[in-house]
Amino acid sequence: MKDTITESTTFPIVEITLDRGEEVLIERGSMVYHNGTVSLEGQMNGSGNGVAKAFKAIGRSLTSGESFFITKAKGMEAASKIAIAPDSLGSIKKIIVDETQHWNLNTGVFLACEEGVSYVMEKQSIGKALFGDTGGLFIMKTSGKGEMLISSSGDIITKELDGSEKLSVDNIHVLAWSSSLDYSLKVASGTFGFSTGEGLVNEFHGKGTVLIQTRNNQSIANSFAKYITK
Repeated sequence: MKDTITESTTFPIVEITLDRGEEVLIERGSMVYHNGTVSLEGQMNGSGNGVAKAFKAIGRSLTSGESFFITKAKGMEAASKIAIAPDSLGSIKKIIVDETQHWNLNTGVFLACEEGVSYVMEKQSIGKALFGDTGGLFIMKTSGKGEMLISSSGDIITKELDGSEKLSVDNIHVLAWSSSLDYSLKVASGTFGFSTGEGLVNEFHGKGTVLIQTRNNQSIANSFAKYITK
């Protein structure tokens, strides 16, 4: 999969070039355009066959915020092109998944991936599930090998941890993090941050990468809500 992310626009799109017969999976409804040599096929967003696949697709839609269906884009000729964009007002980033690097993902960040990579739902501990905002009882964990595109609310900041210090990030601003990192949930300050306006934070420990989104959909929705008349 060859891809180019626009850099001159406020809200980028990504154009993917496919060889003949090459396939990628994209989030349902994310296509902006293609050059007429790409076939699109909807399928249930789960592995396996028949009823088992349907139940996995239902489980994903309930626990991860992803669509029940996913779209398979296939190149019909050499240099087939398709452009896609997320429904969030933010950025797009490519992450590499292989035997040395796997990721935990916040809900709703998946945009596209090569055939060889996917994500599975992994159950969290009860404590994290009760107080977290990164998937509730489940988080998305990458599997396989290849490239994946994820999207954010706002810009994306990369923080590299070498194990010498901790990093605390507001739950809603956590986009993705290396599976090599340990993390715990803590109150930011005071009694659930009532005095500072902050709530719960993810505290990351160890060596790895944390991707942070600079905005959150909840705050954006609240900012628009006051202008909507009932």
